[in-house]
Amino acid sequence: MKFYIKMLLFTSLIGFSAGRSSAQQNIQFSQYIFNTLSVNPAYAGYKEEWFAQTALRNQWVGISGAPQTAQISIDGILDPQTTKHGVGFQITSDKLGAQSSTSATANYAFRLQLDAADTRRLSFGLGVGVAQYSLNGNELTTVDGEDQSVPLGTASNLTPDFRFGIFYTTPYWYAGISALDLLSNTKSADDYRRNTTLDDNIVRTRHLYFVAGSLVNVSPGLRIRPSMMIREDFKGPTNADFNIMGIFSDRIWLGGGYRTSLKVFKKEYQNTDVSSQAALVGIAQFYVNERFRIGYSYDFATSKLSGYQSGSHEITVGIAFGKAPKASICPRVF
Repeated sequence: MKFYIKMLLFTSLIGFSAGRSSAQQNIQFSQYIFNTLSVNPAYAGYKEEWFAQTALRNQWVGISGAPQTAQISIDGILDPQTTKHGVGFQITSDKLGAQSSTSATANYAFRLQLDAADTRRLSFGLGVGVAQYSLNGNELTTVDGEDQSVPLGTASNLTPDFRFGIFYTTPYWYAGISALDLLSNTKSADDYRRNTTLDDNIVRTRHLYFVAGSLVNVSPGLRIRPSMMIREDFKGPTNADFNIMGIFSDRIWLGGGYRTSLKVFKKEYQNTDVSSQAALVGIAQFYVNERFRIGYSYDFATSKLSGYQSGSHEITVGIAFGKAPKASICPRVF
């Protein structure tokens, strides 16, 4: 291609597609540990009460055009007596340089009770949504003057999104696997080269997520919650988050994590300029009361971006509403 797009530096460094224009694939949140609904539809209704959360993320502060993301989600149960049916809804907005996206997803989870004491649940979830992706040519600068591949104004397309997930929980550990963007385009090496038509450039790629975590009771006032998330798009680097949180008196959460990229198996991106991402993450969460929480996280990049930005900030606010459940499976931990 003849033109230079500054945002491609961002997408290549974080291990996404270095060729096609698409908003971050998928949206990255450091505080996924507080609301797994963003990556797994089977999580809907897990808390067994209605819960709403807002998340704001300002990534790579100091770099012009760096990602800015906002998300609002709500989930709960339809049947308070049996708690077998969970539902959830999400709206996400993301901007990265000249790219932007807005998506809305509805989720449903069927939650199987596996024992009489109701300490184990196996959930199967489906998500259906739609996403709009846009590319603003007015924010791009071409090297050789006019370029037919650059839109004169804003070009956009609408893409359906289907998701599927499985989520298993006990009082002391959980695990889940999910697939997002099931209808996405999955061409091979062409995903790392810009095509000649804009519609082909604004796409998403299929993603697979694996999450797992546990709870360790250290003392009456201290519990430890280690967790991990693996994200695979079958083209770029395999991304992994490893976290550990200390829970003090069930009110204050303090901890952190490490995000890195893994070379699990040979992929086509390894013959391109896509590089790995890595970051140290500090996370804190405070429960103002039993139904209202505030979270904050700070990411410090340890990859090639470390010398060009001053970190990433993320704030979440969550509130439970409606009638509180009589009993639930660690509702404030997983």
